[in-house]
Amino acid sequence: MDRRKSIKSILLGTVAGGLVVHGCKPESASTEEIAALKSDENHFGRTPEEKELIEKLNSEQFFNEHELGTIAILSNLIMPPNDKFGGATDAGVPDFIEFMAKDVPKLQTDLRGGLMWLDHKSNTEFGAEFKSASVDQQKQILDSIAFYDSEIPMDEQPLEIQFFSLMRNLTLTGYYTSKIGIEELGYKGNMPNVWDGVPEDVLEQHGLAYDEEWLAKCVDQSKRGVIAEWDDEGNLLT
Repeated sequence: MDRRKSIKSILLGTVAGGLVVHGCKPESASTEEIAALKSDENHFGRTPEEKELIEKLNSEQFFNEHELGTIAILSNLIMPPNDKFGGATDAGVPDFIEFMAKDVPKLQTDLRGGLMWLDHKSNTEFGAEFKSASVDQQKQILDSIAFYDSEIPMDEQPLEIQFFSLMRNLTLTGYYTSKIGIEELGYKGNMPNVWDGVPEDVLEQHGLAYDEEWLAKCVDQSKRGVIAEWDDEGNLLT
């Protein structure tokens, strides 16, 4: 198993676990609600305070152009591109790491310090900044910090090893929570289990009954593998 497949197998059941999709619903969304969703596709479910913070962080810049270039090279070495899904930069990982550095300020010193260490190490050994070194030279440097003693707590490891561990975690998180990363995982969203609906006797006790149209669309077991589709007005199609 190659490195990419190993990473995928580790993350398959964890990274995308918090994603939520909508199943059958008892009433249609209003035109205003649908318009609101369409205008806020990137931040669906955010509170007004969260949206304000996101806007503020996006208006700021932490890493300079050289640092972002180094992050792009480093993240692609951690998560190399392939022909089908692309790599870390295709998934926008450098932008993700830029955002996380602003959202979690305590990461800033470790990240910026680690990038400086990479350039110093590369200049000392190869006479070139890390992003300008050859791929083989870059990998030689990373091989010296990519492995650590599991018997020693991470916060007691050498700083350069802590830096690489942080970058690796951020790169994998950024990739596998992106659109192409989730596509590579094959995550399709929450899928319905077999459900026959509320028992008839319980419905009768409460004077309720299923609408025949909804009963056919949401409880018909012959359609349990069909993913629900909605029209632009929020009406259930299948």
